[in-house]
Amino acid sequence: MELLDTLIVGAGISGLSLAHALDKGATTASPLKILVAESQGRVGGNITTATGEGFLWEEGPNSFSPTPELMKLAVDVGLKQELIFADRQLPRYVYWQNKLQPVPMTPGAMVKSQLLSFRGKLRALFGALGFVAPAMGAQLSQQGDRETVSQFFARHLGTEVMQRLVEPFVSGVYAGDPQQLSAAAAFGRVTKMADVGGGLVAGALLSARNKPKKMPADPNVPKTQPGELGSFKGGLNALPQAIAAQLTDRLKLNWHLTRIDRTERDTYIAVFSTPDGQQEVEARTVVLTTPAYVTAELLEPLEPSVSSALQAFTYPTVACVVLAYPLSDVKGKLVGFGNLIPRGQGIRTLGTIWTSSLFGGRAPAGWQTLTSYIGGATDSGIGDLDSEQIVREVHRDLSRILLKPEAAQPKVLAVNVWKRAIPQYNLGYFDRLQQIDRGLKSLPGLYLCSNYVGGVALGDCVRRGFERASSVSEYLQNQQSKF
Repeated sequence: MELLDTLIVGAGISGLSLAHALDKGATTASPLKILVAESQGRVGGNITTATGEGFLWEEGPNSFSPTPELMKLAVDVGLKQELIFADRQLPRYVYWQNKLQPVPMTPGAMVKSQLLSFRGKLRALFGALGFVAPAMGAQLSQQGDRETVSQFFARHLGTEVMQRLVEPFVSGVYAGDPQQLSAAAAFGRVTKMADVGGGLVAGALLSARNKPKKMPADPNVPKTQPGELGSFKGGLNALPQAIAAQLTDRLKLNWHLTRIDRTERDTYIAVFSTPDGQQEVEARTVVLTTPAYVTAELLEPLEPSVSSALQAFTYPTVACVVLAYPLSDVKGKLVGFGNLIPRGQGIRTLGTIWTSSLFGGRAPAGWQTLTSYIGGATDSGIGDLDSEQIVREVHRDLSRILLKPEAAQPKVLAVNVWKRAIPQYNLGYFDRLQQIDRGLKSLPGLYLCSNYVGGVALGDCVRRGFERASSVSEYLQNQQSKF
């Protein structure tokens, strides 16, 4: 049995980014022996691009923020000419009291906004300047002195900002419950600003002043602007496909990991169920990029404490519903990124991306594509509905918000029900991470790299893959003398 340097379990964007970074960082004199094993018959994980009848759509993530790591990765794998970006000036909307209200993106827009009352604006201003009551009380003590997202933003910026701006954002990013999400875990940068400056404005200024200088920009990487959203001409799946193409035979599909054992010489034996029968692989390091619930099952025999912490992560059900309508059925011309819906507005859908308005060429002439998300931590009942029922729910919501009264039934492009969609960064998050880190000390050479740690966005996944590659490389170099 050949001894691998690194076995990567999972070919989502985290695992593929990690593999690419290890591959590129290795010297030609001693290239690393890497294997990426994926249980599905395709790469990309939650990234799911589809086409049909002249439409192109996404059934998982819809776009990315152009972080430095993600942009560099795209260029490295030959996708520079495939990059596309939505106009960052496009407005975002919140549906509040039967009307689409643009999200205020500047102080001037906040003053003019009808989304908040005068009193709500004044409350937000004073809170941002630091006139904030301290976090205290019996409930906070019961929570380990950690605030929820709802508690933090209501305390700092007021209930209106919390309900009308933060809550729909939480639904859009995490499909989460702001009364359960940990503010420090889900909004780490914002809570740190409050801690540093006493108020959000002062904290932002101090953070900007103390921000380390940026490394010189890579001239080969296209420059982007804050607020832009990116994709590729052929959809997000272009990125995992390009990385996979470079891995060639070092990528195995339909390989399902059933067991991991540790050997006496500090390596790991991984047992896979494959189309060709059972396969065993020995590796000096193993990186599990699988979801928390899968990783928990794999690690239970090796380190029960890690398994227990991983089992505490919850993943709510979310349905991605992609519907197309003739432009004649849509109220006016949709110009913007899309709309989010706070709870309590009589709308079940969490939010809708105006897909064919965001990126050109994704719908035939005369059609509008709308990608809606429904379910999440505040609506577990969505998992009990079949596809037709889910479409009816979304169509009814769209009819209230975006469609004309006489709009016909939509062309249904996709209904993808993600039974376990997005890991929730709920209260107790940091305690779970500490328990995981303590337990992993007894398993040197075994690493975790998934979106239940350090952010759920695509850019977070790529950055995490790069960072984990550095840790793996350092470990391999230190252990070189043993082999």
